[in-house]
Amino acid sequence: MKIRVLVIDDSAYVRQILTQILRADPEIDVVGCASDAHVAREMIRRLNPDVLTLDIEMPRMDGLTFLRNLMRLRPMPVVMVSSLTERGAEVTLDALALGAVDFLPKPHTDLGVTLRDYAGELIAKVKAAARVGVRSTVAAVPTPKTRAATVPISTTNVILAIGASTGGTEAIRELLAQLPPDAPGTVITQHIPRAFSAAFARRLNDSSALRVQEAEDGQQVLPGHAYVAPGDRHLRIERSGARYLCRLDHGPAVNHLRPSVDVLFESVAAAAGARSIGVLLTGMGRDGAQGLLQMRDGGSQTIAQDEASSVVWGMPGEAVALGAAQLVLPLSAIAVRLMALVAAMDITRPSRSA
Repeated sequence: MKIRVLVIDDSAYVRQILTQILRADPEIDVVGCASDAHVAREMIRRLNPDVLTLDIEMPRMDGLTFLRNLMRLRPMPVVMVSSLTERGAEVTLDALALGAVDFLPKPHTDLGVTLRDYAGELIAKVKAAARVGVRSTVAAVPTPKTRAATVPISTTNVILAIGASTGGTEAIRELLAQLPPDAPGTVITQHIPRAFSAAFARRLNDSSALRVQEAEDGQQVLPGHAYVAPGDRHLRIERSGARYLCRLDHGPAVNHLRPSVDVLFESVAAAAGARSIGVLLTGMGRDGAQGLLQMRDGGSQTIAQDEASSVVWGMPGEAVALGAAQLVLPLSAIAVRLMALVAAMDITRPSRSA
């Protein structure tokens, strides 16, 4: 049975491009196009689509207001189509907090990718969204900077490495919101465009007791801080004496991705060994699974998010299938287990890379 898609965008050009791309796939049927939210509302009632693609800036009712009403009254999978601007980034992250499954930029010659690559990404995201069970939501409220009780930590010479993709912006926000202010230095790779990663880091900082920022090349990884990979660079960790440093590069895409979770995890395995913990969260595809296995083989503690709490159980599911995850936990339980693992680590325990 074909996936029924409704395309909502005020640009006739964008509607045409998205429709052509989606109709080229034999498993997708574009059942209609709407130029604004009011037209879309009537078409949803009449056509009963499985997935929406939704523009953010539209006349009469903006996409965020429409999404908020949709998720409250008739929740369904939504893929946001966003402009690559600071405003577009902030609003897209708001949309993900409200329940949108995923997002991608508007088709444009300045994206730095071919139309063929863009088409493949759009089709994959729509197909993944069609498999997601979306529940009714209310407007998200930013998490205050308060934590559960701090777990006594015997060592700060530990690295936490987190990777995610589809559904990861909210999963990472929820996880960091539960960590205490003296948590070990944390490094994060989330699949996200360059124009969005700074806004994502700011949002994490606003909802976490940790100090969160985009990573900078050569920056020391400090306890109580978290570092987000910029959207167009790989983030690696390097050991320099007793310190861990962030290293950024424009190296080739890995798993068709830059930044890649595998790149981060493999570097943490080499630099920190048994003094690291890897966490692979919700995401489409398999990026991070091999890296998590390498971390486990190097003596790291490893955790994968479980299927029930994942938006898409692609990346963590691949890790589980490989035997890379020592623990498979719901998102709500990961922070407590993380800090218990950190508290149990002995500073005298040798790292395999030491």
